[in-house]
Amino acid sequence: MILITNDDGFYAKGIQALRAGLAEVADVLVIAPESEQSAVGHAITLSNPLRVRKVEKKGELWGYAVNGTPADCVKIAVTELLDEPPEIVISGVNQGGNLGTCAIYSGTVSAATEAAIMGLPAIAVSLNSFEYQDFSAAVDFVKRLYPLVLENGLPEGVSLNVNVPAIPRDQIKGAVVTRQGKSRVIETFDKRVNPRNETYYWLAGEMKFCEVEKGTDCEMMEGGYISVTPIHFDLTHFQALQDIKEWKLDF
Repeated sequence: MILITNDDGFYAKGIQALRAGLAEVADVLVIAPESEQSAVGHAITLSNPLRVRKVEKKGELWGYAVNGTPADCVKIAVTELLDEPPEIVISGVNQGGNLGTCAIYSGTVSAATEAAIMGLPAIAVSLNSFEYQDFSAAVDFVKRLYPLVLENGLPEGVSLNVNVPAIPRDQIKGAVVTRQGKSRVIETFDKRVNPRNETYYWLAGEMKFCEVEKGTDCEMMEGGYISVTPIHFDLTHFQALQDIKEWKLDF
């Protein structure tokens, strides 16, 4: 069985398209946030109870909507809601790319990372647009990719972060294995005043492409390729680890 989740919410078009496509070839179950949880990163819910609502359509169980984060959904799915662990966890299809350092903020990517922490193979998949809503190429690519993951396996703690260009299928040049780039969103804040004369700020910004080396997720995406980036939750910088061991850390 395939567990499907996301950060756009249970009823988002991307996750519904993914469910429909994967249901043609496998048993699937959606366990996803009840409402949008974009950019929550790897947050988990500690101070409030999680509520789980069963969702059925035409008498068929589609899954469970959870009033929590994407990471919450994976945790509660594996530990409470499923009789046995899923074969694989697939998170998406997210509306909007998760490229470069933006992957750190992504709830979609974090759901896949949580699955990897729990010892499960996992894929996060995103469509690189907030407006373009043809998810067919992304869904078809996942249908080709996940059997390869099951067949070949992934290293311990590794999940795959997939980004699909928002262009017609016949314009996609192929799929390549990439490394995470350094491109990031340059944040700006739109300052506004409400009817009570109170000031508030709305976060905005745009992606700044700052790659100088070939083979990054952002660079290949811009070139019209699907990027597949193996990611890991170990944040240790090993060169710095060796360098800092030379410091005199007296205490």
